[in-house]
Amino acid sequence: MEGSQSLIVNVATTGKVEANNTTIKHIKRTARGYCNQKNCISVITLRSAARTAA
Repeated sequence: MEGSQSLIVNVATTGKVEANNTTIKHIKRTARGYCNQKNCISVITLRSAARTAA
């Protein structure tokens, strides 16, 4: 019950966080060709910047 009351008082949701997590999972799924972690992180950063700018 305490969590519900906090949500009502703060009017905060996790929608944006869940959308970001879904985007990252999609990038990981399609990024099989990236040979290392640094390249994958770069793609995630670039796509995040593109979503923010749009």
